[in-house]
Amino acid sequence: MGSAELETPIFPLSAFNVSVVVALLSIVAGALFLLISSRRSKRALDPEKWIDFKLVKRVQVSPNVTKFRFALQTPTTILGLPIGQHMMCRGKDRDGADVIKPYTPTTLDSDVGYFELVVKIYSLGRMSYHFSELKEGDYLSCKGPKGRFTYKPNKFRAFGMLAGGSGLTPMYQVTRAILENPADKTKIFLIYGNVTYDDILLKEELDSMVKKFPGRFGVYYVLNDPPADWSGGAGFVTADMIKTYCPAPADDIQILRCGPPPMNKAMATHLDALGYSKEMQFQF
Repeated sequence: MGSAELETPIFPLSAFNVSVVVALLSIVAGALFLLISSRRSKRALDPEKWIDFKLVKRVQVSPNVTKFRFALQTPTTILGLPIGQHMMCRGKDRDGADVIKPYTPTTLDSDVGYFELVVKIYSLGRMSYHFSELKEGDYLSCKGPKGRFTYKPNKFRAFGMLAGGSGLTPMYQVTRAILENPADKTKIFLIYGNVTYDDILLKEELDSMVKKFPGRFGVYYVLNDPPADWSGGAGFVTADMIKTYCPAPADDIQILRCGPPPMNKAMATHLDALGYSKEMQFQF
């Protein structure tokens, strides 16, 4: 027999075939992702029924701020809270009377199996009393989702955010959702007011996001009672601060605000005077 000739491959290796293989692998990976996601799609919250969630971890963040982690029904359950919405939490005040108050978790549905609340404890707060008494192993009753805010990626070119105190939590949730989505190019500019430095919630996390997403996320801190070496804003949030640090009025931006009632009222007055239409404003 003569020497055997090498057979020409049916599918010779080429850039075209490599691209086909890559495309097929992407389709398979996408299918697997959808399959895994579908198995994680059970939602913990019910808008009509109170659900009890077990406190599994409690961390003292500062003298008057505590982070609470609650377990969901299973390790693969998601909370089921749309971006920027909140849930109602029910507890007992110091007199044993029922008290209900809205809270926004700092976690997203990508945080599977649990949710976290960062809560500022006020000495005379009725719901604050309930949270101050919660111990690991206790349960918190919640119902939701609630809220008017709706969002989809790239809905706006930019957000301006005006937050005071614990009003940061919905802003933080929206910010995380935007920055952690590679397809979302929305820019965010946050002005965050507090009384003292120790009152600033999630400062380490906020500063980390500023470093990680330069040009896409910025924070300007304002304190009523700043320390001697403070380089941020002092006093109350002013119209000049908004003009300097937030996007100018335009059809493709929105200014979000959340804080104590006096602050919300003052911010609405500033925004109106600066030319932001009602459609450009949203209050949590």
